This record gives sequence, C-alpha cells and structure tokens, in this order.
Amino acid sequence: MLTALVVDADSDARRRMAGLLRLGGWRVLEASGAEAALRQAADSDPDLVVTDVSIPGESGTALLRRLRRNGSRARFVVVTAEPTDDVRAEAAAAGALACLAKPVEARILLDFLRSRTTGPAAQGPRGESRGEIRELDDFDEDYLDADLMDRLHEMYVDALPGRLSAIARSTTAGDTAGVFEAAHILAGTSGQLGHPDVASVCQAIAADARRGVLAHARVVELQELALAGA
Repeated sequence: MLTALVVDADSDARRRMAGLLRLGGWRVLEASGAEAALRQAADSDPDLVVTDVSIPGESGTALLRRLRRNGSRARFVVVTAEPTDDVRAEAAAAGALACLAKPVEARILLDFLRSRTTGPAAQGPRGESRGEIRELDDFDEDYLDADLMDRLHEMYVDALPGRLSAIARSTTAGDTAGVFEAAHILAGTSGQLGHPDVASVCQAIAADARRGVLAHARVVELQELALAGA
C-alpha cells in the first residue's frame, strides 16, 4: 500500500484530505507542522507528501526542499487557498508536481494522483495502469465525471461497513476522539460523493463527540440511513 503524508495546520482540512486519500487506497499519515512532518517522513519514507503552503515552522515549499535534501523520493503536491502564479512557481521550484486550490475536489485529486503513481490508487477501470504523467487539462471531462466518480462511489460503498463499524465501536467504547475522527472522515467523503443526508448525521455525531457527548441514537440512525442509501 502506498503511503501519503498530509501536512496542514488546519485540522479539518487535514482530515478531509486524509479521508480522500484513504478512499483512494492510500495509507495516510498526518502532521500539523514542518517539524512533525520531518519526523514522520524520516520514520515512514512516504510515497507522497501533500502540504499546505502555510504551515507552522516554515513554509510548505521550504519543507519540501528539506525533505528532498534529506533524500526523500516522494512525489510532492502543494495545496493553497490562493494558488497565485507566484505560489505555483514557488511550488514548482520546490519540486511539486502540482499546486492545487483548496478545497481540492475528490475527483481531481484522485485522478491526478492515479496518473502519477503505481499500486491500488493508480489502477484504472479493469485494473489497467495509469502510470503515465499527464496534466489535469488533458483529462476528458466525461471520463472524470462518469468513470472516476463511478469508481469513487464503488470504493465508498466498499469502505462504508468498516467506517460505520468504527463509529459504532468507538461509541460503545466511550472513545469520543475515535468517534469524532471516524464520523468526520465519513462526513467528508459522503458530502463529496453525493450523500448529503449521511454527511449531515455524521457532522452531528462528530459535533457531539467534540463536546464529549456520545450520541447513540444518532449512530443507529446513521447506520440505517447509510446502508439504505448505499
């Protein structure tokens, strides 16, 4: 399994990106700043690093340069709320394959990565390789909207029982942090893939968990709603 390291000071943005990557078949590590990212990279040697431009400690592009000097062979992607020409040029100079605008759409991120990697996240329909390097503008819009979104939805459905079990298991165990993380991730992917009702209940569960409340009735409602609509 390919490993990605997501670096972002914004915990919500970081979890959203991590959730999208996990949906695409990646093992994901997270860091909130440069020093934590360097430690994670030294321990795990990730295949991909996705970093915001603005992170604690130093800029995301400076982090990428340090990682490369340390011998990292990862692919680099920069994300930013304001992808100006200057920021794109800085990202390219740091070795990034792309500078993407936040929030990054699921279909763009996963198809972009699939075109540049190997392994589960790189397989197209029927398992054919997508290893050639292509630019986002080269992708056919019908392919993005039909083929990729169908594939994303299949992965969503396949992963759904496990994600629901994680929420239920953490709720039973009284693990509010675990409930929050699992519900937050499922809310993000559900919203991205056209399941707003599921996303809404997940957001409510996550909000309760953040306050230390375990909403058992909402968890039951979520299981019924998600499985009925999958």
